[in-house]
Amino acid sequence: VNMESRSVHLNTLVQEAQQRVTELSAQVMNEGLGTDNTEKEKQLKAWEWRYRLYKHMKAGYEHARAPEAPTNVCLMVTSSTSLTVTFQEPLSVNSAVVTKYKVEWSSSEDFSPLVGEIIMDNLQSLRCAITGLRTGQRYYVHVSAYNMRGWGPPCKSTPEYASPSNWKDCSGREPRHRGHTEALERLLQQVRAAHQHYNCRESSKLQNAGRKQSVSRSLKHLFHSSNKFVKTLKRGLYLSVVFFYKDNLLVTNEDQIPIVEIDDSHSSSVTQDFLWFTKLSCMWDDIRWLRQNMSISVSSSTALQARQKMLSAAAQLQNLLGTHNLGRVFYEPIKDRHGNILIVTIREVESLYSFFNGKWMQVSKLQSQRKSLSTPEEPTALDILLITIQDILSYHKRSQQRLPPGLYLGYLKLCSSVDQIKVLVLQKLPNVLCHVKIRDNSNVSKDEWEWIQTLSGSESVESMDHTSDCPTQLFLYELQMAVKALLKQINLPLHQAKHFRLYTQEVLELGHNVSFLLLLPASDDVCTAPGQNNPYTPHSGFLNLPLQMFELGIVACFT
Repeated sequence: VNMESRSVHLNTLVQEAQQRVTELSAQVMNEGLGTDNTEKEKQLKAWEWRYRLYKHMKAGYEHARAPEAPTNVCLMVTSSTSLTVTFQEPLSVNSAVVTKYKVEWSSSEDFSPLVGEIIMDNLQSLRCAITGLRTGQRYYVHVSAYNMRGWGPPCKSTPEYASPSNWKDCSGREPRHRGHTEALERLLQQVRAAHQHYNCRESSKLQNAGRKQSVSRSLKHLFHSSNKFVKTLKRGLYLSVVFFYKDNLLVTNEDQIPIVEIDDSHSSSVTQDFLWFTKLSCMWDDIRWLRQNMSISVSSSTALQARQKMLSAAAQLQNLLGTHNLGRVFYEPIKDRHGNILIVTIREVESLYSFFNGKWMQVSKLQSQRKSLSTPEEPTALDILLITIQDILSYHKRSQQRLPPGLYLGYLKLCSSVDQIKVLVLQKLPNVLCHVKIRDNSNVSKDEWEWIQTLSGSESVESMDHTSDCPTQLFLYELQMAVKALLKQINLPLHQAKHFRLYTQEVLELGHNVSFLLLLPASDDVCTAPGQNNPYTPHSGFLNLPLQMFELGIVACFT
């Protein structure tokens, strides 16, 4: 429908309504009182209302003009083959509602010829993705609005043009992980083949014996003392599970958190065995298989024997509770002055469904019961677990959260001890580095990455400055703001950051459209050694997380 035919149609509606009102008015005057006349009066009122409506529509249409151009049209490079345009409504719609927008793009500045266009009639999101473009080709984009008076003038984007690209498109750039996936897959195939061979051999040996003993074993494990939960801790290494639903915890029939013993005599340092055990949270279903394979390789090695005991304890808990999934391992074991060490796994369940040998109890009730029995002067590891249970549950919930899509600036700060390295993270989001968001677009274009490469290692972060005609000027401004915000977060004045550097080897792409650029301290300060003073002391709200736990958190959230 063109504007002329729409105007003619409105005139026709007004004339027809006016004629109908005139006819009905005459009929009402002539017929006087009566049932038929009452019906005619109702029709007259309806047509009078239509006549006023059509006149109002006609006046509005004659007064209205085409909309002005959309505002804040921003063009972003979102991949090697796509651009994304965002915009806002026109400042003035000229008395008529905008009903659609048109996004057009071309390889020439005068938009002749057009490469393509998209009509947007869903106005809930003023965002348009242009896909299927040629990598490295320059594209100009503009956007125009439409109302009942037609299309308004287009507004060019800022920047005026962009070329689809990605930081990996830089010439001579070899991906750091090239071939790693294939190599890992080959190793896994070799492991699978070896395990299949072992399982077939063992199953043929144990098939007859297993049939004879299966019934007796299934009954024995219900009564055997080694398969019962531990009630009191007696200087040893233990494994505990915390299953929760809202403010309810799973407890044993004796109203205690399920705990089993790993070893009654452990070494003073269990750090390496603990860090090995944390990886089991990715493969609870394979505990039995691991025990079988480790049993044939157990030697006089203390480490192997300790880990075999850890597997046995995990299998014992699985059998007692009737579930394979024991949850995720808490980032550090709980220790007390009695010589007890308690490894804790945490799992949030979807409902209060029943487990073998367990029931549900509110956290507050369990804490009050334990408080009346314990000695606060020398709390055991179990007491400490219950006292800090809310903090442990909060940590678990926060560690499940994933960052919204976007490009972030992360701060890498490590500290080392004798047996492990720890990473500085935020308590409120412990599965990623300390960070601030740079922008919503996670892609780093080729131009942006090439500029980052030009930064020398000695260049001051605060001196980042380029001329206004730089094509990546908006990115530079966003990065400057992010650096200032991140330095403020870690409690470091900007003038002290003159030796800070941007990591220029790669963009860390975590998945789910989340990417990171890294801000590094001076090379000597990246990792604080034992006894060395930390020159950068963050505010409260931070946590030093073991490196392996940090890696597991990223794997759980972003893969």
